[in-house]
Amino acid sequence: MKIFKLILIFLVPALLTAQSEFSSIAGKPGAFSRMGFGARGKGMANAMSSVTQGNLSSYYNPALIVFQKDNSFQSSYSFLSLDRTLNFLSFTRNFEFGFQNPDGSKRDKPRATAGLSIGLINAGVGEFDQRDNQGMVTGKLSPFENQFFLAFANKFSERLAIGFGAKFYYAKLYDDITSTSFGFDLGALYKWNDNLNFSFALIDINSRYKWDTNKIYQQDGRNSNDEFPLLKRIGASYIFDNPSLLISIEFEGINSSTNFLRFGAEYLIHENLFLRGGVDNFNISNTDLPVRPSLGFSYLYSFGTFISNIDYAFSIEPYSTHDQHIIGIGINF
Repeated sequence: MKIFKLILIFLVPALLTAQSEFSSIAGKPGAFSRMGFGARGKGMANAMSSVTQGNLSSYYNPALIVFQKDNSFQSSYSFLSLDRTLNFLSFTRNFEFGFQNPDGSKRDKPRATAGLSIGLINAGVGEFDQRDNQGMVTGKLSPFENQFFLAFANKFSERLAIGFGAKFYYAKLYDDITSTSFGFDLGALYKWNDNLNFSFALIDINSRYKWDTNKIYQQDGRNSNDEFPLLKRIGASYIFDNPSLLISIEFEGINSSTNFLRFGAEYLIHENLFLRGGVDNFNISNTDLPVRPSLGFSYLYSFGTFISNIDYAFSIEPYSTHDQHIIGIGINF
């Protein structure tokens, strides 16, 4: 009995004061750019760096865009808690060259295939009170962050594609306190066969925010550099012919001692209806952190030469008052 009491004396305080370990990536700049892209990507838990079917964006891997069919315009709006906004806009297409041989005969396949993708990610917080040292309201603040991206890719063979992406960041923190930055992405995709893909990508090379507060604090101001974490993605995907099922897995290593696993799946349940789901943010470096399951669907319909899609995704967001809902609309032509 005495031993049991001693155990309670030491164990109960430990349980009451125990806390889960924090993620080392928490507080790193550019968090909005790591939340995912669009309703399809969020619905598949962002495990998209090796997926070459459907509507594609260079956000996950710039090498993907050579596999885009037709011209694809995609947009998404996110419903988030705490007056936050997260919006996506992109245009992607591929270019095929060399259907004619030097002797004038026609080729069955193009001699070269390239891809182009441009887009925007916009994130911000609705107006909230600006207060002085006495707590009096002196105005409203609406900070925001934007990422503009432009990517090119080339298919070097029927199996290998390599892409390059350039990104421009523009962020506003407070009045005249703004920052701009250029970053780069590199990616490759290898098609083992018609069903199996492998991918590798480096995301946010050289991305950083540079802040200068001298405009507000004069001689008390300072300059600071906030470097974005470098993301290293390795992915694989497999598409089954019957049933029509796509599965994908991705490992993301970050240079802040954080490593994520994510899984996604997409199933063609009807002629034009896709169901998808996945698990994002499985932190193998810190299993105390919660994962982020997601679900979604897409419905396609055609009119004339145009094919339009309506996308929806639901993603659980821990530590928030409510979860994420993303709605997307797109058109292929």
